[in-house]
Amino acid sequence: MNKFTTLTGVAAPLAMINVDTDMIIPKQFLKTIKRSGLGKNLFDEMRYTPDGGEVADFVLNRPAYRNAQVLIAGANFGCGSSREHAPWAIADFGIRCVIAPSFADIFFNNCFKNGILPIVLPQADVDRLMQAAENGANATFTVDLEKQEITAPDGSKTGFAVDSFRKHCLLNGLDDIGLTLQKGAKIESFEAARKQSQPWL
Repeated sequence: MNKFTTLTGVAAPLAMINVDTDMIIPKQFLKTIKRSGLGKNLFDEMRYTPDGGEVADFVLNRPAYRNAQVLIAGANFGCGSSREHAPWAIADFGIRCVIAPSFADIFFNNCFKNGILPIVLPQADVDRLMQAAENGANATFTVDLEKQEITAPDGSKTGFAVDSFRKHCLLNGLDDIGLTLQKGAKIESFEAARKQSQPWL
């Protein structure tokens, strides 16, 4: 998993509440078990017309936001089914941070496991950042995980809370497998001892 330390990039405003995982990545794209290649189908039914053309006024289709790395969204983001393909699609598009007043629990947890930083802020703070993001290509934000601080385009700073263990994992690029591999020496020692004491296993 890629480390998350400091991210500087354009923030895209998505002023919608209750954005569910089927809106993030529709069910027809869940056949793959690869984490790559889903970015082109992120928000597929909102980004494209039935014949495959782009919906010009959808935020991620606007020139200023095509390379957005931060998404500022409404409350209850990521609700619906528990598909992990949703954070896979967000990450594959290039978004590493999602800011919202609230998240669905499973989606929130899946973000951390896939190198995405989900930030919960009061509605008033989200509204202020959303307004700043409306400036398009000039809406460059910096998210500093170590300092737990968001710097808006005007230089104003907003602090945020994050669980210390999850922060440690993101800063060091540790997913569940990475955490397990940190215990590699102890696992090998245990297996060697068990082989001696229980050779029939």
